[in-house]
Amino acid sequence: MYNIKIDTCLKIIFLISLLSIIFAYFIEYILGYQPCNLCLIERIPYGLSIILIILNYFFNQNKQFVILLLILVFVFSLLISLYHFGIEQGFFEESAVCGIKDASNVISKEELLNQLQLKTISCKDVTFRILGLSLTTFNIVISLVIFILSIKILKNYEEIKS
Repeated sequence: MYNIKIDTCLKIIFLISLLSIIFAYFIEYILGYQPCNLCLIERIPYGLSIILIILNYFFNQNKQFVILLLILVFVFSLLISLYHFGIEQGFFEESAVCGIKDASNVISKEELLNQLQLKTISCKDVTFRILGLSLTTFNIVISLVIFILSIKILKNYEEIKS
């Protein structure tokens, strides 16, 4: 019975992650709202969770390790989202991450200075809201829900093993 719950929870996390990524790309490419750099970083945990869950179903070797990785991934997601929310609310100053347009092409300090002078989307500016809330706020809630769900999965898994 617990295996069904664990698998169901993993499927729920997979579905939430997939919908979050699809929704983010929809807002960016269909609705035309450009994300800031922290918004792009906030997508990474969802992609990682999708990959981890798919690998878990293909190899099914060490479910506990995958669950622990999911917990770590969404702790990271929660921390980045809280930091981003703090920037939006003016609690923190923007970091250098917020100012660089495309860090993959930066080779020299001159190119870095040029990138910093380009117009980029500020991490403190909320360009898209749903019900008056920024997407970062939704990301905090989603990350927290998945984190709690992952801990519940780990607890159920340990009860099965003992």
